[in-house]
Amino acid sequence: MEEHAVIVIFDYGSTDLGALFEVETRLEEVIAAADVGDYDGNEIAVDGSDGTLFMYGPDADALFAAVRETLLKSECLSNVRISLQYGPVDDDDVRRTEFALKE
Repeated sequence: MEEHAVIVIFDYGSTDLGALFEVETRLEEVIAAADVGDYDGNEIAVDGSDGTLFMYGPDADALFAAVRETLLKSECLSNVRISLQYGPVDDDDVRRTEFALKE
């Protein structure tokens, strides 16, 4: 099975990660309900200024479709940018699509 990725880069602005953990729980739920892959975790700056979320599955478009509304409704995330990767993340030759989801 080919591994695609949805990488979400965002501004956060707090060292209180409670709201982010709620978003992560919701992402896990919608991904599981749609059966489109897995939520793999986050990287957050020590000062809470920004972060990245990682999701993987066999179809980046289907995975993004499953999480799109959750990301749009997540008030704690701003300046959200999406990277859809159509193949292994460590392969520099895979097709990537990058775009802003919300300011």
